[in-house]
Amino acid sequence: MIVETITSPEDVKKLDRRELDTLCQELRELLIEKVSQTGGHLASNLGAVELTVAIHRVFDTAEDRLVFDVGHQCYVHKLLTGRRDRFDTLRQFGGIAGFPKPEESIHDAFIAGHASNSISVALGLARARTRLGQSHSVLALIGDGALTGGLSYEGLNDAGASGEPLIVILNDNGMSIDPNVGSLSSYLARIRTRASYYTFKKWYHAVMKKLPGGQRLYRFNHAIKTAVKKCFYPCTMFEDMGFTYLGPVDGHNIGRLSNTLSWARDLHCPVIVHVRTQKGRGYAPAERDPDRYHGVAPFDPSIGVESSKKLDFSAVFGETLLSLAHEERRVCAVCAAMAEGTGLADFARQLPDRFFDVGIAEGHAVALAGGLAKGGMIPVFAVYSTFLQRGFDMICHDVALQNLHVVFAVDRAGLVGADGATHHGVQDIAFLSTIPNLTILAPASFQELRDMLRQAVLYTDGPVAVRYPRGGQGRYREGWNARDITLLQRGQDVTLLSYGPLVEEAMTAAEMLTGEGVSVELIKLNTLAPLMSEQVYYSVQKTGRLVVVEDCFTAGSIGQQMVADMEEHWAMSAQVRLLNLGDQFIAQGSVPELRHSVGIDARGIVKAVREVMRRG
Repeated sequence: MIVETITSPEDVKKLDRRELDTLCQELRELLIEKVSQTGGHLASNLGAVELTVAIHRVFDTAEDRLVFDVGHQCYVHKLLTGRRDRFDTLRQFGGIAGFPKPEESIHDAFIAGHASNSISVALGLARARTRLGQSHSVLALIGDGALTGGLSYEGLNDAGASGEPLIVILNDNGMSIDPNVGSLSSYLARIRTRASYYTFKKWYHAVMKKLPGGQRLYRFNHAIKTAVKKCFYPCTMFEDMGFTYLGPVDGHNIGRLSNTLSWARDLHCPVIVHVRTQKGRGYAPAERDPDRYHGVAPFDPSIGVESSKKLDFSAVFGETLLSLAHEERRVCAVCAAMAEGTGLADFARQLPDRFFDVGIAEGHAVALAGGLAKGGMIPVFAVYSTFLQRGFDMICHDVALQNLHVVFAVDRAGLVGADGATHHGVQDIAFLSTIPNLTILAPASFQELRDMLRQAVLYTDGPVAVRYPRGGQGRYREGWNARDITLLQRGQDVTLLSYGPLVEEAMTAAEMLTGEGVSVELIKLNTLAPLMSEQVYYSVQKTGRLVVVEDCFTAGSIGQQMVADMEEHWAMSAQVRLLNLGDQFIAQGSVPELRHSVGIDARGIVKAVREVMRRG
C-alpha cells in the first residue's frame, strides 16, 4: 500500500497523480478503520483528504506554518507527518491527541481545539515572520462552521488590511459559506484558478505600471472588473477587506488544489482560497448524515453508527427544558451550533420559534440571552463548559451586572475524556464563582438535574448556572431537597466533601475506609455559589480533618474557597487535603484513567485520607 510508504510529507511530494489518487483512497479507508476503533471526528477528516494532501504537496509544514481552526480535521495531517504508526493510540490515554499538538510534532504549528481563532493566530505568526526577516509561508485552514464566529471576522479585517503574505483556506463543506449560483459563476471560477490567468494578470499589471497613464487605466479596468464580479461572487466581501480571492476550487481535485495553492503562495499578499469539499466523502453513511458522523464513538464500519437510546445528562436536560417550555411560554433555548450535543434537538423541532442557534459565537449567545431576559423571556443557554469560557465578559457585563434571569446549562463540566485538554470543563468553577449575583448548582444525578433545572428556570431570580457532566449517572440516584448541602453519611474521624459526579468516587472511598475502621462524614455540596460553609465547618470542628475532592484546578477551586471562608469567619484549624487537578492541563484519556492519574478516584481518595489521618 502507498500509505505505508509515507513517513513524512517529502514522500507525498514524490508521488505522481495516479499514486496520489490511490493514496487518498487508502487514507479514507485507514480513517474509517481506525476512527471506528478509537472514536473521534470522522466526517470532517474524510472531507479534507485531498486538501490536506495538496497542502503537503505545495508546502513544507516543518517550516511553513499551518494553523488549523478547531483542529478536528487534522487526522490526515497527522497520518502524513510521521504519526501513522501511532494512530491506533488516537485520543487514548498516553497516545496522540485528537487535535494539533506542537509537542507531538514539528509539523503542528499551534494547538487548536476551539473555533474561529486561526486567522488571528496565523496573522500573528506572519507578522512575527516578517519582523524577524524570515520567508516561510503561513496558512490558516478554517471552515466547518468556524466562520460563524465573530473572532474570524476580526482576524479577516486585520489580516486583509495588514498586507502581510498570508493564505486563508476556506474549507467550505456547506457549514459556513453560502454557495455561489449559476453556470457563469462556475465558469469564472475555473478561469480564475488557471495559471495562464495569473501569468497574464502579472504581465498586464507590470506593463500598465510602465505606460504613461497606465496606472489610471489599470485602476479603471479593475473597478469595472470588480463591479462585474460582484454580480456573480458573494465572496467579494473578502476582496473588499483586502484579500485576493481565489476560487471556488474543487476540494477533491488534487491537481487544481495544488496549482491554486502554489499561486496563492506566489502572490505574496493576503489571499483567500475558497475550497469546496464534501463532508464525509468516501463513506456513504457519513455522506448521507455528516452531522451524525462529525464526532463518533467506536462503531462497526459495516453497520455504521447506530442510534443510541442510552440516557445521559444532556438528554435529561433537553427533555426537562422542553417540558418546562411547554409549561411556561417565556422559556426559550439558546445554543452555539451544538443543538444535538446539548440535547436540544427535540426542542428545536417542537418549538422552533423559541429556539435560537447563533452558530459558534458564545459571546454573542450570552449577550443575546441578556437581551432576551431584559425583554421578558426566560433564556436558557446550553453550552459546553470549555466553550463558555469565551463568554466570560458578557456574563459579567450583559447578565450579572443587571442581575438578569439567564440560566446557563453548563454541559460537559469536569473531565470529559478523549478530547483532552482543550475540551475538559475544569475552569468554569473558578471563573463563574467570582461573579456577583450568580448562583451555581451541581447535580449528581438525573433527578437532581431535573429538580435543579426547574428551580433555576422557574423559581430563582438572577443568573443561574447548572453544571453537569458528560455521560450517564452512577449509583447515586437521589433527587434534590432544595438544600445547599446534603449529609450522606455521619462520621467522627474525617470530613469528606465533594459534589457532582465525583460524589460516586467519594461514596466508594467512604465504604472502603469504613471497612478499615475509619469513620467518615460524607458531605455533598449542591450549591457551589454562593458558598455555604457553616455546616461543613461544624463537621470539620468535630472531625479535625477535611478532604475535598473535585475535578478542577486548585486555583479558584471550591476546596480553596471553602477553607479560606472557614478560616476567615471561624478561625478553623484542621488537617486539610485538597484533591483536584493541581495546576497542570490534563491530556486525553478515559475519565476513569484520568481520575486515577491525578488521584481523585476512590483509591486516590482513600490514600489521601490515610495520609491525613497519619498527620494527626
